[in-house]
Amino acid sequence: MSKVILVTGTSSGMGRETALLLARKGHTVYAGARRLDRMQDLAEQGIKPVQMDVTKEDDNERVVSGIIESERRIDVLINNAGFGMYGPVEDIPLDDARYQFEVNLFGLAHLTRLVLPHMRAQGGGRIVNTSSMGGKIFIPFGAWYHASKHALEGWSDCLRIETAPFNIQVVLVEPGLIRTEFGDVTGAYMGKYYSPESAYKGQLDAFIAALSDPKAQTRGTEARVLAEVFVRAATTARPRRRYVKGVMARPLLFVRKWFGDRVYESFVRRAFG
Repeated sequence: MSKVILVTGTSSGMGRETALLLARKGHTVYAGARRLDRMQDLAEQGIKPVQMDVTKEDDNERVVSGIIESERRIDVLINNAGFGMYGPVEDIPLDDARYQFEVNLFGLAHLTRLVLPHMRAQGGGRIVNTSSMGGKIFIPFGAWYHASKHALEGWSDCLRIETAPFNIQVVLVEPGLIRTEFGDVTGAYMGKYYSPESAYKGQLDAFIAALSDPKAQTRGTEARVLAEVFVRAATTARPRRRYVKGVMARPLLFVRKWFGDRVYESFVRRAFG
C-alpha cells in the first residue's frame, strides 16, 4: 500500500538514497532539505522536494501544512536531518553546542509534534528517527554529538510508549560508519575548534590522524545499504524498535554492553592514539 512519507536531510547520503528507494517502491515522497538546488534530480524521479531547515519552526509548519493540504494525510515521518560536531568540550562555545541539539533533537521534536495530531486523526502512523551507534557508545571529542544522540534515544523510547495507544509506532535506526558527507562536516568542525594552543592538541592530532587514515575513510557502509533499512523501518507491518546497520556498529555496541566501560574505553584509547 502506497504511503505518504516526509524524509528530512535528503540533500545527500542516507536521506537522499532513502527518498529515492521509497519513490521507486511507489510511495509519495516529500524530500526536505535546506538547499533545493541539491534536490533537482530528485524531482525528476517523482519526488517532491521541499525547502526546510528543521531548526526553523515556520519551515516545519509550512511543510507539514502543505503535505496535509495536498495529500490529506501523512503516514510516515523519517527524521534524518542531523550533523556531528566534534571538538574538545572545553573549547566548543555553548552556543554551538546548543545548535547541535537544535538540529539533532529539538528541531526533530518540533516537526514530530506537528505530525502527531494528523496521525492520531487518521488512525495511525510511524515516526522513524535517525540515531546512531553513537547514541549508545562514545569516542573522544564527540561529547555534544553523542549527548544529542543519547538524548534522542531516550526521547524516542518515551514517545513510543505515549503514542502506542493511537497506533503510532516509533522506530530508531542506529547506523554505524557510513560513507556520507557526515565525515566532511565533522572534519570542518574539527578544523574550526583546532588550535595549536589547545591543551588537547596532542589528543586532537592523534584523533585527526586516525580519522584521516585512508582505510578508515573507505571502510564505511554505502548509504544505499542503509536506505534499505530505512525502507523496512518505515513500511514493514511490524517494525523493530531499533535497527542497527553499518560497519563497526554491532561490534562496538557488543563490547560496551557485555564487557563494560573500562574495556570499551581501553579499545577507544588504542584506536585513537
